[in-house]
Amino acid sequence: MNLKTSFTSFGAALGLAVLLTAPLAARAETLADALKSAYINSGLLDQNRALLRAADEDVAQAVAGLRPIIDWTTDVTRDFGRTRSFGRTRNTGTTSLNLGITASFLLYDFGRRDLIVESTKETVLATRQTLISIEQFVLLTGVNAYMNVIRNSEFVALRENNLRLLRQELRAAQDRFEVGEVTRTDVAQAEAAVANAQSGLAGAQGDLARAVEEFGSAIGRSPGALKTPTAMPNLSGNVQAAKSVAMRRHPDLLKAQHDVAAAELNIQVAAAAMKPQLNLIGRVGATEDLSGSDLSRTGSFGVELRGPIYQGGRLSAAKRQAMAQRDAQRGALHLAGLQVTQDVGDAYANLRAARASRAASREEVRAATVAFDGVREEAKLGARTTLDVLDAEQNLLNAKANLISANADVVIAAYSVLSSIGELTAKDLNLGVQTYDPSAYYNLVKTAPVDMSPQGKKLDRVLRAIGKN
Repeated sequence: MNLKTSFTSFGAALGLAVLLTAPLAARAETLADALKSAYINSGLLDQNRALLRAADEDVAQAVAGLRPIIDWTTDVTRDFGRTRSFGRTRNTGTTSLNLGITASFLLYDFGRRDLIVESTKETVLATRQTLISIEQFVLLTGVNAYMNVIRNSEFVALRENNLRLLRQELRAAQDRFEVGEVTRTDVAQAEAAVANAQSGLAGAQGDLARAVEEFGSAIGRSPGALKTPTAMPNLSGNVQAAKSVAMRRHPDLLKAQHDVAAAELNIQVAAAAMKPQLNLIGRVGATEDLSGSDLSRTGSFGVELRGPIYQGGRLSAAKRQAMAQRDAQRGALHLAGLQVTQDVGDAYANLRAARASRAASREEVRAATVAFDGVREEAKLGARTTLDVLDAEQNLLNAKANLISANADVVIAAYSVLSSIGELTAKDLNLGVQTYDPSAYYNLVKTAPVDMSPQGKKLDRVLRAIGKN
């Protein structure tokens, strides 16, 4: 495998490599440690948790529509005019203060408000599944970032060792040139190999620097000394069984199912909007003449039945729109099922390929090591040229680089399988971190508490705590 070659500051990158590879007094950081930090520090998870809380409030607003609605009104009104009688003109005017309280309560609307509540509940469940999908993305990104730092750290170490060996080869070629055993061409070939190795090391150090930045973005902090994972996820070898599990629990598929359920309910909501509704209404008020002493009090209550007669076709269009959206969500559900099963198959195929590549790379390293040792010994006897030695060492370098990448690819592929099934969550991985409970906030707001109620005060404390984090 040819490593990317790009120049960067040799001293700064070398210092970074030493920082990452030097032995530390503290224990080496494991993949589980990194994933804990990714879960805790993720701004993307915080964003989608807030979106879930916003969806929870839709339920509260829908529930509020089933309760009495009480409003107050007040106004100051100035009435003025001019009258003419028997040739005399007189200005008149009064100022009055009006106070009133109006109340209305839905008695019956063919279940429309109840259907809205159920639809918003389905939307909440869909949003919860979106949050789980985001959690899987965050953790898989963390796995990639962790393994890329290990991969590129090992590349840097490999390049450094290769450069040391090539410098030794260069010194040996120069010594042999001085005694007439080789030509100036052999020395030039060794010098070119050293220069190429220096370029390769600079490129590897640049890749490592970028991997460290990626780690900081994904995990929320800089990496310490990282430990290569030894224990792999316990995966079933039965791809069909894995697809069946994914169809039952993958968050993308479950979200699509809840979206279809919400869309079905919205059709019923649109149909119920065409029917009348029965309301209980009442009003009390008082009017005082500020320019005099008159005071009047009024009150009324009654039952109101109202319904649409003609609204220009808006209600019919809304129902057809709801049906079209239902059909679209059904299509999305079908596509989600296909995508989930394909992702499981792809993930297992990638895992098999990564494992096979790792096994082949191990054999390649073994054979390249034997070949390099043999060519080097033969060169000492004059049976091989300097170019033969350099070629053999380059083959060994490529083989070791392939093995480093294959080891990292196996780990990433294994966790990708978990993600494709829907089992790459903090709970499934048993990370030992306090997980977010999506039902906690919902249970506080689902009854639409007012600010002054005990439930509302408790909710206010929760919101203040969230704002401090």
